[in-house]
Amino acid sequence: MEFQHVNAKLFVEGSEAALEPLVPVFHRWIKEKPFEELLLDVADYRHVYHGPGVIVIGFEADYSLDNTDGQLGILYNRKAALGGTNQDRLRYAVRAALAACQKLEDDEKFKGQIHFRGKEIQIFVNDRFIAPNTEATRAAFEPELKAFCASAFGGADYSVRYEDDPRKRFGVTLATSKPIPADQLLVNLTA
Repeated sequence: MEFQHVNAKLFVEGSEAALEPLVPVFHRWIKEKPFEELLLDVADYRHVYHGPGVIVIGFEADYSLDNTDGQLGILYNRKAALGGTNQDRLRYAVRAALAACQKLEDDEKFKGQIHFRGKEIQIFVNDRFIAPNTEATRAAFEPELKAFCASAFGGADYSVRYEDDPRKRFGVTLATSKPIPADQLLVNLTA
């Protein structure tokens, strides 16, 4: 099974009140082009309860500070197909989310206000045709997930929780026993 449209979300500490400066920050990202993807526009959905938050919309992917299910976090949403193996696509999505995390943490508008937990990563496939939320998809994904976790967490203990609701997209939440800083996760995923 080839997994495309892999998304990754890293959760943050803090409240939605800290999101006010996001729109100008994301507009700056469009101008400065800090990522490989072409970024095009910004959409502000903070008014939607437990919604998508603030999104910088791109051609290949979107980045957002997402509040789906009341869980605030940076979300990398890959829309365009990506070459390579399933491992390559998993690593790419999580690295992209981590890079966005670091960029927000280091931004002068957020310095000291946004902190990423470093204990949880949510990964899901945003394509119900390629990866329906079924036991067969889970069985195909599990070896990929184990290999990913072995490199990402560098041997640290972790737990896996699959999304059980068949009406939702296929996804998994990974939780480590202790926080791993974003820069260490990036090193682990680059090696």
